[in-house]
Amino acid sequence: QLQVVESGGGLVQPGGSLRLSCAASGFTLDHYTIGWFRQAPGKEREAVSCISSSGGSTNYAASVKGRFTISRNNAKNTVDLQMNSLKPEDTAVYYCAVDAVRKTLCTGRESEYEGWGRGTHVTVSS
Repeated sequence: QLQVVESGGGLVQPGGSLRLSCAASGFTLDHYTIGWFRQAPGKEREAVSCISSSGGSTNYAASVKGRFTISRNNAKNTVDLQMNSLKPEDTAVYYCAVDAVRKTLCTGRESEYEGWGRGTHVTVSS
């Protein structure tokens, strides 16, 4: 069963940085395409970023492009989301999930992902 766990959330001031990690237990993350999503209070969940199994394809939401970077840490079996220049509108619960089908591309379609974690809270506030 593919199941991931998110960590690294917290409270940060505007302009600050956080690094989120998506970890797996019992399987190797670099065999799978991984997506990061977020859900802000009162809003629907939206795609943030994804990285293909091959690592050759990454995608970012327009709202985070240039500020967030997704990467793999194969030594730790994690997929990390480095978030810089954080804004109050980045406040949300951040989730990661696994796309077990696509290997060379990644999408932001939630229906293509499984093994969702419980999320990690990110609050950007002064």
